[in-house]
Amino acid sequence: MKEIEELKILKDKAYDYCVCYVSERLKRIQHQINELETALTSETKSSAGDKHETGRAMIQLEREKLGQQLSELEKTQQLLSKVPRNKAFQAVGLGSLVVTDFYIYFISISSGEFKYNSKSIYCISAGTPIGKLVFGKSEGDIFHFNNKPIKILTIH
Repeated sequence: MKEIEELKILKDKAYDYCVCYVSERLKRIQHQINELETALTSETKSSAGDKHETGRAMIQLEREKLGQQLSELEKTQQLLSKVPRNKAFQAVGLGSLVVTDFYIYFISISSGEFKYNSKSIYCISAGTPIGKLVFGKSEGDIFHFNNKPIKILTIH
């Protein structure tokens, strides 16, 4: 029973980490967009017209790139909002905490490694190479990654 409670806490902490990851990236992108807006409005026409136009074009390209990143991040945020929080899993799916004999994975969004109480949890999306390998698998199943057999011990 204690192990189940510990897995629930790990899963909740991993989910919170993903939420913070998205939130921080969103703030950073919005800050960069605001800085570009300021730079664009402060560009004044000078006698070096070509230099001015080149500067404006570079700012515009950067703004478009940030707009694409923002759009991707909004999709990530939508996916994260669909992650079930209290679902019991028979097979690995979105929202699963997968404990293997090597690593612990949280199937949600790709946000990297999260450490909690000396444990590493890898927050990955179902579209990553490992996510594709474990998706739909059950406890006791074995999958191979980098020519290593990896056993699924628990799914929570």
